[in-house]
Amino acid sequence: MTHWLDHSLVLASDYRVSHPERVGLLLERRAPALLDVGAHHVLVYASTTDPERVLVVIAVHAHEPLLDILQSRVFFEWFDAIGVDDIPAVFAGELVERLELAASPPDTVPGVVVSMVTPVGDLEVLRDHVRDTRDEMSRAGVLRLSVFSALDNPLEVMMLLQIDDEEHAQHWLQNSELAAEWLTRAGVGAYPPVFVGRFQSLVRIDPRR
Repeated sequence: MTHWLDHSLVLASDYRVSHPERVGLLLERRAPALLDVGAHHVLVYASTTDPERVLVVIAVHAHEPLLDILQSRVFFEWFDAIGVDDIPAVFAGELVERLELAASPPDTVPGVVVSMVTPVGDLEVLRDHVRDTRDEMSRAGVLRLSVFSALDNPLEVMMLLQIDDEEHAQHWLQNSELAAEWLTRAGVGAYPPVFVGRFQSLVRIDPRR
């Protein structure tokens, strides 16, 4: 992902809404409230496989305890405004690994993103494995890889991949050994299914407002 994630807490949620195109606008309208809980960037992706599914990634300066942030009225009011019936699970974690596999400006917003949340047996083994397979990922069209470890359980991780196009994204999911290992556990139990989507909107929250 981008450089402003390095020292931030990331809150990611994946859910279905009737009008995904409204999510970015509603978040922008709530920028002052999001600023109050330390948010500085919000990325919204629309699924390419489910027309009502979105992924929202919020980068937060963790000035408040995690539980206080997640219980903030900001999130409940936002979910209510966009028409979410059931409050989705929120992944809260920090960046533990990032690989830049292609030359691109540091602020480049991913066009096609694959996201998955899954448990792992050993975080260091995972980090070593993604480094060892960087050439394979690069050949498969992966431009950038970020791995986040959950704050409440370091062995629960979220992987975000920026891929050059959707065809390569689907190919990576279907043919990569690393993807195959993750896919056996992603989408099981409380974990959402693998998300494949395109960038929809970016909200930069200006602290000078």
